[in-house]
Amino acid sequence: MHDFAVLWDWIEFAVRWLHVITAIAWIGSSFYFVALDLGLQKRPGMPAGAQGEEWQVHGGGFYHVTKYNVAPERMPEHLTWFKWESYATWLSGAALLAIVYWAGAELFLIDRTVLDVSVPVAIAISAASIALGWVVYDLLCKSRLGHSPTLLMVLLFGVIVAMSWAYTQVFTGRAALLHLGAFTATIMTANVFFIIIPNQKKVVEVLKAGGTPGPEYGRIAKLRSTHNNYLTLPVLFLMLSNHYPLAFATEYNWIIASLVFLMGVTIRHYFNTRHARAGDPIWTWPATAIIFIAIVWLSQTPARGIAEEDAQMTATEARFAAAPGFQEVTDTVMGRCSMCHASEVFWPGLHVAPKGVVIETERHVAAQAREIYLQSGLSHAMPPGNVTHMEPHERQAIVDWYRAATARN
Repeated sequence: MHDFAVLWDWIEFAVRWLHVITAIAWIGSSFYFVALDLGLQKRPGMPAGAQGEEWQVHGGGFYHVTKYNVAPERMPEHLTWFKWESYATWLSGAALLAIVYWAGAELFLIDRTVLDVSVPVAIAISAASIALGWVVYDLLCKSRLGHSPTLLMVLLFGVIVAMSWAYTQVFTGRAALLHLGAFTATIMTANVFFIIIPNQKKVVEVLKAGGTPGPEYGRIAKLRSTHNNYLTLPVLFLMLSNHYPLAFATEYNWIIASLVFLMGVTIRHYFNTRHARAGDPIWTWPATAIIFIAIVWLSQTPARGIAEEDAQMTATEARFAAAPGFQEVTDTVMGRCSMCHASEVFWPGLHVAPKGVVIETERHVAAQAREIYLQSGLSHAMPPGNVTHMEPHERQAIVDWYRAATARN
């Protein structure tokens, strides 16, 4: 059974790697086309229906790209569709969410001091909230607000702020920010799957039939693409936030998450303006810096309190607590790890416990058994650089204890 923990960790690593690879592909192509579209130039002698062109140089070659308002006079035999990058990113992200937060709900998803729910209920809330986000967003875009892009963006930001707060009232801080990222990323991929690609296919079908597509298809796709462009950077921050307790484990984590979306707007506005050759909005630099300073200041508030322990351990925790060697492992962890993994960190330079993991009691040791086994038993990842001098026999004791506990299951 102990080998399953190793296998599961590698499965998580593989899915995470896949998620990063596909996200790079999607974001890279998305940013490229936004920059290309904004940089198009109208020049004399262009083909009929052409909106603009761009000459680019890369890798020792020159590229001549022409964009048509609707389509060229003769449809090419082959079209390259940029869609699977988005789909694969969402699918791998959903799998990672299930592996880390659903399978590990007791540890990473549920905070019983925030909301005392069962694992199935927490998972149901997780899935339903992400799906509901797309439904609400899509309805807003299809309403009259879809013709008022600025007002729509303001209203959508209000929805994001509300969801940021709501998630912190349901899940752990770590899960709350991650779910806000998944909530937003789902909107982005659904834009591609339900709106952008289908609209583009309708245009192609009309053209092949000899008709003339209406401008509404392009307007709608442009609106959704613009939203995706401005949402990308905040999603990246939220997906990385689970590694930084100062982002997710402080009192005002939901405000921090909300401000990150404003930074995404200022950063993308700078690059979009430059790509469009419409000026050099230097003001976005100090604006971004001010927002970031506000985030740093908000992170200085105390971390969320540690949950009070129930009188009775869960069945899994009790199994680890009853396994041979538990007391020895507990003494080792308290002596080698608790100065950093504490509600009040004693290690110089640390403000909160790494990854928000607190190990101060026997209950904590039992609850974190798998991570202790992987981080300090099988590997030497913890303590970092072995700064507290954990001995080989202490690491072996952790391995023996974990394996003894899992062998009983």
